[in-house]
Order: sequence, then structure tokens, then C-alpha cells
Amino acid sequence: MQRVADPTATPGLRTHSDMIAFAVMAAVLVIAPFFVYPVFLMKALCFALFACAFNLLIGYVGLLSFGHALFFGWAAYVSAHAAKVWGVSPEIAILSGTAAGAALGAIVGALAIRRQGIYFAMITLALAQMMFFFAVQAPFTHGEDGIQAVPRGKLFGLIDLAEPTNINMYATVLVIFLVCFLLIYRIINSPFGEVLKAIRENESRAISLGYKTERYKLVAFVLSATFAGVAGATKALVFQLASLTDVDWPMSGEVILMTLVGGLGTLFGPVAGAFFVVSLETYLTTRIGQWVLVVQGVIFVLCVLVLRRGLIGELARILRIKL
Repeated sequence: MQRVADPTATPGLRTHSDMIAFAVMAAVLVIAPFFVYPVFLMKALCFALFACAFNLLIGYVGLLSFGHALFFGWAAYVSAHAAKVWGVSPEIAILSGTAAGAALGAIVGALAIRRQGIYFAMITLALAQMMFFFAVQAPFTHGEDGIQAVPRGKLFGLIDLAEPTNINMYATVLVIFLVCFLLIYRIINSPFGEVLKAIRENESRAISLGYKTERYKLVAFVLSATFAGVAGATKALVFQLASLTDVDWPMSGEVILMTLVGGLGTLFGPVAGAFFVVSLETYLTTRIGQWVLVVQGVIFVLCVLVLRRGLIGELARILRIKL
């Protein structure tokens, strides 16, 4: 008999290890820009949030999406367009991109959630590629050139995000990441999150208990798309650019790699995986060029064959804690 998560479990902080791990992560990220290039850290944080959003769907609901770049990339486009063309403040630009991600998540989720397994994955991929080709042709995306020179502006009209040290921009990205991370943590450990885990373990059993599983999966899909939208919108302001790379299918593959390398279904795994993959791309691309893709492929195979739980999953197994 398959075990099913208890939907009535008490939400909140479950273990001291969660609190300690979060405090250590936050402390390291606060002091990191004094030792590491802030732009690299901001890129890693944006992708860490993207991976956490993806992990919310696959790790806790068991739904594999091959099209999550759709929400990340189009949020970046909307955020960049809002900041550059509409001239809105950075917080409004990010909220605009987030709203775009949520809206697209509701549309795609309503169409895809009726199917399971490979059919669900293929529908998300097909819709994402359809929107990619729309991005190629749409006038406001500027095709292969993308939306460039996006102004960062002043946060709430007070904090200059364009200052040369990038500290203000980094602090903004860090706050966004930590707030979203805590929100995802709260979702996972709420009664709603326990139902999602029950659906992942045994959907038929969850249905027999009276839960409308399609509704729960749709809400989870929209939440995942929303957080992916936050990541894409923030990334557009960090790099002052939104391009076709953000919406193309390799971006969806990259977030899958980050999640699997870090640890599928773990809280801190996607963060570790994102930092690992971004570091790999940043420091190896200048030395070996496109061969970095081969290295990524080898790492992916090793994770599937040897490190089935990912980096954080294996660490948690060794330490016998749940991260």
C-alpha cells in the first residue's frame, strides 16, 4: 500500500534544521557581494527562484513541465516593456511581469492539467514553443534583438537601482528571493501543500478522500508560474535585457537540470542546483566554450544514475535530516 501525505498535518516550521539552514543561507547571501561579483550573484538568485518555482510543481505535485520558460521569458518581456516603454517604476514593472506569468499559468494550466505524464509535459512544451515563435514575430519584443537598455529606475521613487556598485539592485533581488522562498516554504508546509503531496503519492487515494485534485493541481501550476514570473521579471531588470533566450526551450531544460542536480522535492535543493549550474556556465564557458553543454550533460547523467536525490538530497540522507 502506498503511503499518502496527511492533509491535516500542522503547517509551519517543522524542524530546527529548516530554520538553521535558512538563517545560514540568508547570512551567506548578505555578505556574499563583498567577496563575489554582485551581478553573478543576482543571476544565480533569479535562477534559484526560477528553480524553486519549478520544484514546487514537479517536486511536490509530481507534474513535469517542459515549458516553464514560457512564464519566465514572457514575464521578462512584459517587465522590460513596462519599464522601458511605459516608463513605470521598477516595482510596478516586476509586478506587471509577475501578473503576466500568473495569467499565462492559468491559461496553460487549464489546458494542460487535464492530462498526465508525458502528455502533460508535451502540451506544456508545445504551448511554450508556440509562444516562442510568437515572440519572434511580435513587434514589441524586437525579435532577435530583444528589449535592450531597460532602465532600472528608482525603487519606490527613492532607491536608485542604477548606481554603479550594484549593491542596491542586489539588495532588492535578495529581498525578493528570500520573501518568495519563504512563501514557497509556507505553501509546501500548509494543509494545501500536504494535499499536493498526497496527490503526488497517490492521486486516486486523494480523489477517494473527496479532494478535487484537478483544482489543486491547477492552483499549484498557477503558483509555480507566478513565482517563475517573478524570477523572469527581476532578471530583466538585473541585466536590463529581455531576449528570445529567456523563452526558448533550452531555458526549460536548464531549470530541470538545476532542480535535479540540487535535489528534486527538497526545499534548498533548487537553490544549490541553480548556483552550481550558473557557476559552471559562468566560469567554464570562457575556457571551454560550447563544450560546457557536454559537461552539463555528463553531470545530468551522473545525477540520474548515481546521485538520485541530488546534491542536497544526498547531504540530507548522510546527515539524516530533511532539507
